[in-house]
Amino acid sequence: MAYRVVADHIRTLSFSIADGARPGNDGRDYVLRRVLRRAVRYGREVLGGKEGFFAQLVDIVVKTFGGAYSELVSARDRIHSIIAEEEASFSRTLLKGIERFKKLAASAENGTISGTDAFLLWDSFGFPVDLTQLMAEEQGLKVDAAGFEAAMEDARQRSRTAGKKTGGAGLRFEAEATGWLQGKSIPLTNDAPKYGESDVTAKVLAILTPGSTFVDSTAAAVEAASNAEQVPVGFLLDTTSFYAEQGGQVGDTGSLVGPSGASLNITDCQVAAGYVLHMADAATCSNRSIHFSVGDTVTVKVDYSRRGKIVPNHTFTHVLNWALREVLGGHVDQKGSIVLPDKLRFDFSNNGPVDAGQLTRVEALCKDWVSSGRPVSSKEVPLNQAKNIKGLRAVFGEVYPDPVRVVAIGKLIGDLLLSPKADDNMASSVEFCGGTHLKNTAEARAFALLSEEGIAKGVRRIVAVTADDAAAAIAEGEAFMQHVEAAAALPDAELDKASSDNHYLKL
Repeated sequence: MAYRVVADHIRTLSFSIADGARPGNDGRDYVLRRVLRRAVRYGREVLGGKEGFFAQLVDIVVKTFGGAYSELVSARDRIHSIIAEEEASFSRTLLKGIERFKKLAASAENGTISGTDAFLLWDSFGFPVDLTQLMAEEQGLKVDAAGFEAAMEDARQRSRTAGKKTGGAGLRFEAEATGWLQGKSIPLTNDAPKYGESDVTAKVLAILTPGSTFVDSTAAAVEAASNAEQVPVGFLLDTTSFYAEQGGQVGDTGSLVGPSGASLNITDCQVAAGYVLHMADAATCSNRSIHFSVGDTVTVKVDYSRRGKIVPNHTFTHVLNWALREVLGGHVDQKGSIVLPDKLRFDFSNNGPVDAGQLTRVEALCKDWVSSGRPVSSKEVPLNQAKNIKGLRAVFGEVYPDPVRVVAIGKLIGDLLLSPKADDNMASSVEFCGGTHLKNTAEARAFALLSEEGIAKGVRRIVAVTADDAAAAIAEGEAFMQHVEAAAALPDAELDKASSDNHYLKL
């Protein structure tokens, strides 16, 4: 049995990694991590294998199946490296985890390992719950699966609470609130105007306060807050020009102007179940004696100056994604991104650091797309038709609507749809995306990479800037190089004095 488990699992992992997946914390990646850890535990504890035995089996898989599946041969080094790294990581906690399991099993009450203890094995020792269940079954025990899920959900909730953006303390836009809206037959928000640059007129349909409680006016929210310094509220409108945070792009900010001319700053914008929530602090109304009520007609005013800084960063997140795959290879997959007014951050799969030469090539490609002025086009396309476009980049595991919005940089959407399998489609960036973008890459004016670092096993992060921020970064870099060159030409006797007088040479 143990030999079969190990053999089946090394085949599964080898083929999956050759196909672009890798063990990780989410979705299909977590399935692979569970498969690997189960096999390593079997091999080490049942078969007596030494640390590193599992990665050594990759060559057997390649030799056996490489003739029929050439991808295994070409990806052999990457497969071996990823499995070896994952195996070594799990091995560091495996023996301690097994010892902890034995203690928990010995003290199990009523033949059951508690959900809290199973969660501890997962959280502290990397034991997936199905591995704990398997080990328990081998000793005639059970695992409290419901208790484990409760402990897991509690941890998720703490994480969400710590990282959740809100318009104020306690304001959360989740299932309870959207369920209330649906129960009251509140229509979904029409956010089509978000792709334009004009203010719109809208009607207030609902006002959310902390605790998923809805009120009829901001006056009621202020009263319920008992004169607190902050009165977080969220406005549901029938239509909006605000872009709500999604797809890595941060939400718009701006203001709502009421019938009396009083205004309220919108500090964030979130979307859930098709409803767009405009978050504000009712205590900061420009006229404290004026309140906003359900049914009011308001003017929706986006801070387009701020959005104008976000848009080029989003477009060049797509360009960067394309350039990384062009330079590093087809194994590069997006693992996350955030698009802010002052920078873009892009996380991607790669087994090891990106060296200076590769980063130089990536940056050069992105700069070329600035200078060459490539058109940016978008269109809603039937999902099956869009998936047929050669070169399409999509985030695995993401659920996309049908039809789906496709953003293309380079070749126009219409041309891509006419020839979806054309080889030259690979020279364009094509992604599913609901974000706001430039009309032409030349509008970004400049691009610069700021940093590259590892953030998790097999995941790298690049931070970059565009427009004025990129121009400033480039100027700073050029000034630094000039001072370095000047210092290199100085006699040794003068170098110490120059470095004490020049902040560049103190770095």
